[in-house]
Amino acid sequence: MEPKWLDWAKRLQALSQNGLTYAKDPFDRERYEQIRHIAAEMLAEKADAKIEDVLDLFSRDKDYATPKVDVRGAVFKDGKILLVKERSDGKWTLPGGWADVGESPSDSVEREVWEESGFRVKARRLAAIYDRDKHPHKPLMHYHIYKLFFICEITSGRATTSSETEQVAFFEESELPELSITKILPEQIAKMFENYRRDGLPTYFD
Repeated sequence: MEPKWLDWAKRLQALSQNGLTYAKDPFDRERYEQIRHIAAEMLAEKADAKIEDVLDLFSRDKDYATPKVDVRGAVFKDGKILLVKERSDGKWTLPGGWADVGESPSDSVEREVWEESGFRVKARRLAAIYDRDKHPHKPLMHYHIYKLFFICEITSGRATTSSETEQVAFFEESELPELSITKILPEQIAKMFENYRRDGLPTYFD
């Protein structure tokens, strides 16, 4: 789904980051720095950004390049799905966020749902693993992201907003609000409803 130039830039950046992590020879390190600069030039040109800003963004990533992990909780009540309205863009998404170091993905999604919606949940099964780059999310990201979707069951709590969310509500599949497509897509919501209604479906993956 993403343009080829972005795929090339991200792969070049990963190659340079991995090289800078392990290379000892100063000449090799210089070459990997040049590769990083080429990747930054590509992104800056296409994104109409300053190359210095892109290089600063790249330099924050250390060690071996690997995808980030985004976890999302699909929580159902009376056949409706739980969504939260983001303060950042005023649109709706499944509660979730980045997985934290030291937590399992299921622990992370349970924490994220509680923090963003006020509901304590138990992750019951892994419904889908999406490669964000293979789906029409906007805006495009300079790093690679895997999105893990869990079917979760409410154990306690009540709808409560947070510093990141301004509304919490349950929706029928036919009455979804405007979604924040940087985080969730309508077809992904549909996949969660299908998984909720049909026990025993295999985990979807790209």
